[in-house]
Amino acid sequence: MSPSDRDQGRADAAGRASDPLAPATTPDDAVLLTARGIRKSFGDNEVLRSIDLEVRRGEVVVLIGPSGSGKTTVLRSLNGLETPDRGTLSFAGGPDLDFSTRVSKQGRVAMRDRSAMVFQQHNLFPHMTVLENVIEGPVRVQRVPRARAVAEAEALLERVGLAEKRDEYPFSLSGGQQQRVGIVRALALKPDLLLFDEPTSALDPELVGEVLKVIKELADEGWTMVVVTHELGFARQVADEVLFMDGGVVVERGAPKDIFTKPAEERTRRFLDRILRPFD
Repeated sequence: MSPSDRDQGRADAAGRASDPLAPATTPDDAVLLTARGIRKSFGDNEVLRSIDLEVRRGEVVVLIGPSGSGKTTVLRSLNGLETPDRGTLSFAGGPDLDFSTRVSKQGRVAMRDRSAMVFQQHNLFPHMTVLENVIEGPVRVQRVPRARAVAEAEALLERVGLAEKRDEYPFSLSGGQQQRVGIVRALALKPDLLLFDEPTSALDPELVGEVLKVIKELADEGWTMVVVTHELGFARQVADEVLFMDGGVVVERGAPKDIFTKPAEERTRRFLDRILRPFD
């Protein structure tokens, strides 16, 4: 899909503001998330070293880089699964959280409520059906009436081609189907921000495409996303901005066409050469 088609898709999504399954909308180019100077250590290992990040509504930001570079910790910090040691984080309309001081539980909960994460492993509840997995968050956490949660879950499952699987258990699904359920579970929470942590890394190669197709459709519809992936061809297709991370820092950031064809930093070039031309 061309940039103009992407823009039209986002405009259509904005026109569906009354649709409970459509992405949240604000004025064009409004900043949704700002992170400044985010640092995180585990013991003596400094995993994040002053990360700056800004995400606008409808934007897809893709993080790439070698394993251990801190990408997943960035996502977990944005979602409140990890508490940064220092730095500030703010969502539009919410409080500025300064992690150099004690952040209240209320502030952390407010931050967590703005996003939903899709993990490497599917993390579905094995004792629950597909439908029960999807409605668990809306019903138990958000207090959505069960009938409404079920109706919206069924619509989402239909959207990703899994309507007939609503009453099955995760063990009966393929890896790709389980990951699509994981995406639906995140969408059911109606988050402002979707976070994807290498969503295809645990899948067999023949199942990768079905998951990437769903994520690309969400991007084209205007969902705001931060995606960690090693699928560089996919990143080039969907990203508005690419951040290359190494050693806990953002080494380089820019448009996909610049990062993938003419990176400015030697570390970026070496990484891309290893990934794109591993046998040269």
